[in-house]
Amino acid sequence: MSAQVSPTIDVREIAPFNRHALIFERFDALNDGEAFELVNDHDPAPLRHQFEARSPGVFGWRYLQAGPDLWRVRIAKTLPVAAVAAVAAVAPVAAGSCCSGGACCG
Repeated sequence: MSAQVSPTIDVREIAPFNRHALIFERFDALNDGEAFELVNDHDPAPLRHQFEARSPGVFGWRYLQAGPDLWRVRIAKTLPVAAVAAVAAVAPVAAGSCCSGGACCG
């Protein structure tokens, strides 16, 4: 199932000091499975690192166009935060099972 895309954020038209706050505000407002497209004049890799630190496991990042003059990135909300907490709560139990990727499975 592909995520629905909400309007594009063209950060080339936004003051640099407002960009990331606006992007995270838009991301936080997404429902599970929704996305938006980010347009920029350079690779937004630092923003991706911020997403990885701020929202690990709950976002998708896909380059639609990668330079040299224009970058377009589809940013999606992949899991609701409550689901991530539920997975984290179960993970320690699953980690001890034979099928958790341990050496006991032949």
